[in-house]
Amino acid sequence: MRILLVEDEVKLAHAMKRALELQKYAVDVVNNGKDGLDFAVGEEFSLIILDVMLPQMDGIEICRRIRAAGIHTPVMMLTARGQISDKVTGLDVGADDYMVKPFSFEELFARIRALVRRPAQTTDPILQIKDLTLDPKTFTVKRGERMIELSAKEFSLLEYLLRNKNAVLNKDQIIAHVWNYDSDVLPSTIEVHIKHLRDKIDVAGQDSLINTIRGRGYTIRE
Repeated sequence: MRILLVEDEVKLAHAMKRALELQKYAVDVVNNGKDGLDFAVGEEFSLIILDVMLPQMDGIEICRRIRAAGIHTPVMMLTARGQISDKVTGLDVGADDYMVKPFSFEELFARIRALVRRPAQTTDPILQIKDLTLDPKTFTVKRGERMIELSAKEFSLLEYLLRNKNAVLNKDQIIAHVWNYDSDVLPSTIEVHIKHLRDKIDVAGQDSLINTIRGRGYTIRE
């Protein structure tokens, strides 16, 4: 899952990026409002985290503009100000959640999981197809009773496929959601990760759970 973090406090942004990457998220960080808006409009993200007080353009205006552009990506606002009026303003322009600094990373992670689940309208955090299960909260993957160890990118790729099961995802979509903007990813990289995933999750004598649709991309189907 790919997150855009727009935060001008460099030390906080760096700490949040490291913490989120340890949670197996791909994270792009920008430090001013103008670049934040450009990224939010020009790239695809699963979640946008916006600081309210930013140079060049504040987070409220960014949120207002991306909603006006028809972008429905979940938005979490961050601010050092705790007044009710600030929260109301952020929510009124289209933000989905609001956190006041300082905050614990544990609460941040929990709120992110809730926001990402919300578009799917599901109360069950476990993603499943047949006897394969993935728990985004505990980062565990099982095939039946067999535990499967995945790298961070393999886990993110499998999670993206499962959240979009039955849809065909092309390589550009996969790169946009699983790797951050600075990553130098070739189409062959996707093929390698898909092969590694198949090697780990498939069962001998059964069809692969991940299907290749020639000329289009990959899908996991019921």
